[in-house]
Amino acid sequence: MKMETFRFQVLICGGAGCISSGCKAVLTKFRSELKAHNLEDEVNVVETGCIGTCDLGPVIVIYPEGVFYQKVSVDDVKEIIEEHIIKGKLVERLHYQHPAFNEKVPLYNDIEFFKRQKRIALRNVGLIDPQVIEEYIAKGGYSSLGKILSKYTPEQVIEELKKSGLRGRGGAGFPTGLKWEFARKAPGDIKYVVCNADEGDPGAFMDRSVLEGDPHSVIEAMTIGAYAIGAHQGYVYVRAEYPLAVERLSLAIEKAREFGMLGDNILASGFSFDLEIRVGAGAFVCGEETALIASIEGKRGEPRPKPPFPAVHGLWGKPTLINNVETFANIPAIFQKGIEWFTKIGTEKSKGTKVFALAGKVHNTGLVEVPMGTTLREIIFDLGGGIPKGKRFKAAQTGGPSGGCLTEKDLDLPMDYESLIAAGSMMGSGGLIVMDEDNCMVDVARFFLEFTQDESCGKCTPCRIGTKRMLEILTRITRGEGKEEDIDLLEELANSIKSTALCGLGQSAPNPVLSTIKNFRDEYLAHIRDKECPAKVCQALLKYNISSEACKGCGLCARNCPEKAISGEAKKPYKIDQSLCVKCGKCLEKCPFNAIYLK
Repeated sequence: MKMETFRFQVLICGGAGCISSGCKAVLTKFRSELKAHNLEDEVNVVETGCIGTCDLGPVIVIYPEGVFYQKVSVDDVKEIIEEHIIKGKLVERLHYQHPAFNEKVPLYNDIEFFKRQKRIALRNVGLIDPQVIEEYIAKGGYSSLGKILSKYTPEQVIEELKKSGLRGRGGAGFPTGLKWEFARKAPGDIKYVVCNADEGDPGAFMDRSVLEGDPHSVIEAMTIGAYAIGAHQGYVYVRAEYPLAVERLSLAIEKAREFGMLGDNILASGFSFDLEIRVGAGAFVCGEETALIASIEGKRGEPRPKPPFPAVHGLWGKPTLINNVETFANIPAIFQKGIEWFTKIGTEKSKGTKVFALAGKVHNTGLVEVPMGTTLREIIFDLGGGIPKGKRFKAAQTGGPSGGCLTEKDLDLPMDYESLIAAGSMMGSGGLIVMDEDNCMVDVARFFLEFTQDESCGKCTPCRIGTKRMLEILTRITRGEGKEEDIDLLEELANSIKSTALCGLGQSAPNPVLSTIKNFRDEYLAHIRDKECPAKVCQALLKYNISSEACKGCGLCARNCPEKAISGEAKKPYKIDQSLCVKCGKCLEKCPFNAIYLK
């Protein structure tokens, strides 16, 4: 059955977020209702990868109009079919609502979140069925591989990639073409290609979404990379927490072999290459390339000193090309549309686009892909729709636990590699967590350091012990037990770890602490000097008080206090004994007169 025979295409988001919201049940209901209305030959229902608006799921888009429906439940399906499909009337109550103007926006392409994006790595994610190789091919998939195997020498591939200006999307932004050239020139008959899909940053899910929504783009790119450097075997290292990605990638590899895109004599070119999946155990440190290599080899996932770099001495001691998912996903598009097209996108030193996982205190959370150089303000307020509840923007953490925070003064900062480094942060894999006035920056620093300390492999002393000591100091500060000299000690420890830790993860672990001290020293001092948390987050520093004017003397707070810290007489204002209060918040929760407040 040909797709052009259908009157409607119903794209149902099958990303992990929408799956957790019940999209599978919506999909099943759609197909059963269409069958009941004898419409299964007129309406094609497709389960796609992540469409992007993760907090609005389940999400569906109906073509040819491109009508966007959000938070679709099983109970909504019959109405959509009977009104939209049969009668041509849109179901307005399920349309996206603009957060600032409160107006309904029916069409996918008119929603600012999508309208302002430039999708290259995510070009097919949310638009095709990732489990059907024919849909990838119909979108131009494997055309770059075919062109390269028939018309390019390996050296020409690398030269074109160098001209494109593509930089690695996994962290430091090393030039991709140069990395490929190193692996090509490294001596040895056996070489490997590895895809780093061990995406462990809190809140980051860019690579997972590509593997779930467009796995063939990674397979095609890895095959191109193998041809360029002279490799015949590749590995995709995926964390076990991504079962859907593993499932869809496994199917894609199987289909690629079946269609002659993997295996022996690919596309009758004489070139052979095959792929295997390696599932990691979820250790954050395995995102570091030498630790990842050790894990693939069956060893403990620990980094080793560099040089030698993996391009020279990698998997089983052989030259190995390692790129992350997003980097690979760009490559087929570059060779399909041309170097000139790609170099016109982005900035002078940072070409192309970057995918961000937009999360935290922002209206529109999810995946966004924008040209390099797009400002932080555009991402948060234009694509993201701004801060909910009229709250004030406070900071944005970029680069995950290895990055730093940007503040109001940085809102017009272009998001590219050099600008972020200059601002004391980094691009990293693309996590972008937005915070408002209700976030405590000392607690934020403690959260990220707790994560990196817990995930430390323990191989080197600076990271193993240094981060532990820093975490102890931060914990003391959040409990009101800090001293002013603790701030200087934190900075001293941080700088020592940065200069002496074995791997990039350890070296960057103190970054959130350094950037919060730099930008929010006053909050640290408030915790230390005043024993107060300005954002009222740190529980040990909270003080519950009862307003004598608002209290009616009902005694409900006292009856619910587990420590008997509240006393008073009926119909007279009650009081809280701060020495007995354990800050549980039960009194605030139970008071019917809003007489209890935090100070």
